[in-house]
Amino acid sequence: MKVQYHQAMSHPHPFLLLSSFLSIIASFRSFSFVYADANLTQPSFTPINRDLYHSSNDLIEQIKSLVHQHPDKLTVETIKAGNRGYEAEITVVTYCQNWKGSDDKSKFRILLSFGQHGRELITSELAWRILSILSEEQFLPKMDRGSLNGTLDNLIIKVVPMENLNGRKLVEAGDLCERRNGRGVDLNRNWSVDWGKKEKDYDPYEENPGTAAFSEPETQIMRNLALSFDPHIWINVHSGMEALFMPYDHKNTTPDGLPSHQMRSLLEELNEVHCHKRCMIGSGGGSVGYLAHGTATDYMYDVAKVPMAFTFEIYGDDTASTKDCFKMFNPVDHTTLKAC
Repeated sequence: MKVQYHQAMSHPHPFLLLSSFLSIIASFRSFSFVYADANLTQPSFTPINRDLYHSSNDLIEQIKSLVHQHPDKLTVETIKAGNRGYEAEITVVTYCQNWKGSDDKSKFRILLSFGQHGRELITSELAWRILSILSEEQFLPKMDRGSLNGTLDNLIIKVVPMENLNGRKLVEAGDLCERRNGRGVDLNRNWSVDWGKKEKDYDPYEENPGTAAFSEPETQIMRNLALSFDPHIWINVHSGMEALFMPYDHKNTTPDGLPSHQMRSLLEELNEVHCHKRCMIGSGGGSVGYLAHGTATDYMYDVAKVPMAFTFEIYGDDTASTKDCFKMFNPVDHTTLKAC
């Protein structure tokens, strides 16, 4: 989420399978969105709590260690790309039980991305927790493991824990409001669907789309990953508010037809069960208060033809000053973080 200073599938029973898995992801959220009046007269800027959050290097190492401990379920690869003197790398973890190989198309395929914006640390922590659950290092309360394994046996899940590593390092170095990559491009404006269009409230610090669609190594990596993996579902996980979005981001409409109806039905179910009807649902462009051009979710749906493409916003603090970005986008105490 940007800061506003104006404040058809061939898999057996795909709908039920998606509903089950999306419920697993939604059950991690806290959605502890705070509505009290903010004190903007004397803002205090909250630093990263190093006792609550992994550093980027430590998080990636912890994830690789998890993979090493569970080679029967997890594999990991690091994909690198670069251009014009700028280098990027993305770690990708694959979860699969009884995997027959990379050409196995018998399972339902899900692609999850976290940490696309550097300042949204909580999303990468969620990725680590999901991988811990999948590897049975952690357990969900009130979740029947047998039922969960029955669902997971039909899935291949690729997890990108930290899409924007270079941007994350800038945040860790003290630029707590940075959401762009290491050379100042918003990775969620660098995709090809409606790329480069600027609204009246365009803010280059928040939304720089780059010199061209896919100018950035990170989006090139993610595009190639999506096209080769050919997922049935895509979820781009962010923070800044509580919301469950479907296409489109670049216009105030949702797609036509049965897939759109299925996406909406799933979001309504998640909103009922996990958000207690507090989550904003619908198209990003029609719900969030601004149009976003060149986003990953619109590309996944329109170009990559992913049948179900979502953006989940998992946390936000409405009392934080717009300049207190760490507090706005991330829980700052152990109780709230644990609830996520």
